[in-house]
Amino acid sequence: MAFTAPVADIVFALEAAAGFSDLAGTGAFDDIGHDTLLAVLGEAGRFASDVVAPLNRVGDLEPARLENGRVVTPPGFAEAYRAWCAGGWMGLSADPAFGGQGLPYAVNVAVAEMINAASLSFSLSTLLTQGAASALAAHGSAELKERLLGRLVSGEWAGTMNLTESQSGSDLATIKTRAVPDGDGTYRITGQKVFITYGDQEWTANIVHLVLARLAGAPQGTRGISLFAVPKRLIGEDGSPGDLNDLRPLRLEHKLGIHGSPTCVMSYGENGGAVGYLVGEENHGLAGMFTMMNLARLMVGIQGVGIAERATQQAVAYAHERRQGRGEGDPVEVSLPIARHPDVHRMLSGMRALTAAARAICLNAAVAIDLARHAGAAETRARAAARADLLTPIAKSFATDVGVEVASTGIQVHGGTGYMEETGAAQHLRDARILPIYEGTNGIQAIDLVLRKVARDQGAAAHAEIDALRAVAGAATASNEPLFGPLGHRLGEALEDLSETTDWIVRSAGDDADAVLAGATPYLRLFALTAGAGYLARGALAASQETAGDETRERILLARLFAETALAETGALRRTVTGAGEALALYRLPDAVQPAR
Repeated sequence: MAFTAPVADIVFALEAAAGFSDLAGTGAFDDIGHDTLLAVLGEAGRFASDVVAPLNRVGDLEPARLENGRVVTPPGFAEAYRAWCAGGWMGLSADPAFGGQGLPYAVNVAVAEMINAASLSFSLSTLLTQGAASALAAHGSAELKERLLGRLVSGEWAGTMNLTESQSGSDLATIKTRAVPDGDGTYRITGQKVFITYGDQEWTANIVHLVLARLAGAPQGTRGISLFAVPKRLIGEDGSPGDLNDLRPLRLEHKLGIHGSPTCVMSYGENGGAVGYLVGEENHGLAGMFTMMNLARLMVGIQGVGIAERATQQAVAYAHERRQGRGEGDPVEVSLPIARHPDVHRMLSGMRALTAAARAICLNAAVAIDLARHAGAAETRARAAARADLLTPIAKSFATDVGVEVASTGIQVHGGTGYMEETGAAQHLRDARILPIYEGTNGIQAIDLVLRKVARDQGAAAHAEIDALRAVAGAATASNEPLFGPLGHRLGEALEDLSETTDWIVRSAGDDADAVLAGATPYLRLFALTAGAGYLARGALAASQETAGDETRERILLARLFAETALAETGALRRTVTGAGEALALYRLPDAVQPAR
């Protein structure tokens, strides 16, 4: 089915719910007003809808394949990628010194939602190249930036991220890939990496692989890991790509979804070692990789939003076309669109509300990142950095969970036809299911939230966010707009649940870390639901000041719907976080299921 980029919804979320106007005060983005934002996102929306969206089904039915040791991508992908680069989209928020456009990162995130909704398989390549460019910009030497960065920013060359290995999973301390100095300033890389998205493709003249490896004599664990830029083709003195480096894709993984995206097992150094360039300092590679990973985590969150948006659009269209059943007293020959049935209406409304809340969380995190980089006052930058750190794991986890939940509900709306591949509804769920897993599983994000982002600063950043949302709840309660109903009251109750649970996390982290970790995932959901409701309420307050109309009414009622449905969970989540640790500690699974006798 056709996809229409939700430009108006994204612009509204940025401006009314995420505080995009705060960026104008930094001095870095004086010319980014409403008209410019609308023009940029409008053009990106047309590209997503017209160029990329038709490839979504193509990539699912004609997946990437490995032929003669090289990857061949689905029809149309290479042409779309080159058009994307020609439009300047790859370097949207990159430094103009290296050919970027210097727009806010929040604009890049907003564009990414639409491209991901159009085709997740296609968009993964753009995410990784942008991430590689960010890591090199932050940690690369001047010489390395001169050689690589401009080509990555333009998209002339692509980038990848090579972290884990078959024995390691998320435990990077156990990686075995080796690096040996070659005496000329380069290193020889030997080893295998798994789960390498777009480890190979035929679109670009070169691919810059960012590879984690260990030097001889390096400290054990993650403190002994270094980061290297390893090009697919060796780079000549004039900067042009030459012969193939000593690396290759061994095989492609056979996956549940994102079939158009090649996920490679990569081999380095089968014939003496692949030539690589050190990024940053020896044994400090995780600092560079985390620059890439942290940005990637937010981008994965926005992928969840994109999948949720596309699944919602398809379900809404189907529910208005599909006729089945009738109202009380209607003749047998009358059939209603299933969207008119209350339970289907409940599902569709819930899909829209969850998508809007996840979008608002991701865009709030993106604006915080921009303020942390560009705000004039050091204190403002520090507060924004703490807020970005707090919101990033929430955005990654909640938005990707929403992508799966909404895609699954979309199948339910379609009924039996949704389970058939022909409708395309099942593809959304298959594609979305990887999102809670990669770039750090959602369980890892929850651990990061409770231990590093809440307990470590005694809940200061969390309570700062709670206090800001209390002001929103108070304004909603005091509003004279009848459509708000109990929105402010419900939000206030949820904020109390979140505040009390946050205090419990801080008190318990030192004495009973296992209990805190047992409740980490429900705590993250408690925070996400409350924050999402607060951001939607902030948008509703802004909408209530505009001219009354159907769009204003819809935005207010969507915020109210989320508050009256999703926030009903917060009390139960609070009790789960603070009270279920003992039960989980006492319960022990059997080592293995015993065979029947």
